[in-house]
Order: sequence, then C-alpha cells, then structure tokens
Amino acid sequence: MTESEFNQQVDDTLIAIEEALDELDLDIDYETSGGILTITLENGTKVIINRQTPVKQLWLAAKDGGYHLDWVDEQWVTDKDQEPLSQLLSRVMTQQSGESVTITL
Repeated sequence: MTESEFNQQVDDTLIAIEEALDELDLDIDYETSGGILTITLENGTKVIINRQTPVKQLWLAAKDGGYHLDWVDEQWVTDKDQEPLSQLLSRVMTQQSGESVTITL
C-alpha cells in the first residue's frame, strides 16, 4: 500500500467511525483534528484513534491500553490477535462507558 492509499484508507475509516458514532443512542462527543479522532464518552474518558504513517498503522488508545492495527484483507485488525477495529472499538467503548456499545463499520 502506498502512503497515499494508506492516508485515503485512514480518512475513509475515520469518516466511517464518525458515521457509526452518530447512529448510537449515547451521549458521545467526537472531534477530528489533524487526522486524530478523539471520542469523549459521557463519563469524560476518551478513546483516541490516529494514523501512524511511517509504519502504515492505525493506533487506538483506550483506558486499558494502546492497540496497533494493520490493514489486512480489506479491514483494520490488531497486530497482536487480529481483532477487527469494529470489535475492538465496541469492546473498549463498552468497558469505558459502562453501557453496551456496538460499532459497525
């Protein structure tokens, strides 16, 4: 994947996440600035997603730790256990908010 393709894929992913967040019936705020998506949950905790262009990864920071995701078979998956981004995001947001969250990308 070229750097241009990588950046386009990340941009598309961030837009898809924003659209998925808009569909949720939860008090969630989000802001994208400089390619970094910051999701603020009702209790004030944050989930931060940003691009790491040199290694062509998407990084997600949550209360329980950091995750590095690679683009594999047309989806973002964690580099350690191949957890898909939508599953990871649903899991960490559920843990942090105390409410059931399902993100579909």
